Amino acid sequence: MPFVCQQVCMHVIVHGGAGSPSESPADRQETLTDAAEQATESERPMDAVLAALRPLESDPAFNAGVGGAVQSDGGVRTDAGLMTDDGQVGAVCAMSGVVHAADVAHAVGTETPHVLLAGDEAVDFAAGMGVETGRDLTTAETRQRYEAADPPDGGPADHLEWVREHFSGTDTVGAVATDGDRLAAATSTAGRWFALAGRVGDVPQIGAGFYADERGGASATGEGEAIARFGLARRAVERLDTYGPRQAAEEAIAAFEDATGGRAGVIVLDHAGHTGAERNTAAMQTATR
Repeated sequence: MPFVCQQVCMHVIVHGGAGSPSESPADRQETLTDAAEQATESERPMDAVLAALRPLESDPAFNAGVGGAVQSDGGVRTDAGLMTDDGQVGAVCAMSGVVHAADVAHAVGTETPHVLLAGDEAVDFAAGMGVETGRDLTTAETRQRYEAADPPDGGPADHLEWVREHFSGTDTVGAVATDGDRLAAATSTAGRWFALAGRVGDVPQIGAGFYADERGGASATGEGEAIARFGLARRAVERLDTYGPRQAAEEAIAAFEDATGGRAGVIVLDHAGHTGAERNTAAMQTATR
């Protein structure tokens, strides 16, 4: 049955991360589709991207929030960033015990004069804004995976050799939405597996993990260090000057791979609701509405 606009026609594209194929792709796809469908009921694009990301942050099948990647000290730390086409930005990083990192990023962008909050202070801010904190973000499966890797003792300096041997993974979640007038993009993650404690990747960095302006918006996923160095999300949006979203995504990933040799994916949406998605990884599941 085709999607029919009622009062506000909200166009949404959602991704569940670029990386290796999932063991349960059908279940993940159903969750992504439901998230996109739920997001179309929102009145504003910012509300839509947050509505799309909440169920993904709560689902251990995705690497954001519950069941997210574990860092070298056994902790799970969440990051998120979001941006609207008129330049409103909010981001957070290195938060322990916070599932809905995108909601905290939104509060940073709307309630403070800042762009980015980090660490324990970001968690305290989240609690003050009514966002749940103090959650155990590990699951039995992630705890088992971490322990099986024979984690190191000591502080971060003592973890370096172990991190070099084990650092891996790519997934995040992201969404872009427009009502034909306004537009918003958001990305949320728990980072990459076995990163050095306190590591922050591309996701909360403007232009790397997320970006939006008058041309459109993008959310990136993949090898965060390479994405940050290249500025993948902004590069994809810049290509909307020349191409439609589908080709803009393709051209951005091709340029990214040429420049960095890294692995990533990106979703792109313009104000007309046209979408694009591209990856150079084995898999990246998306849903559009």
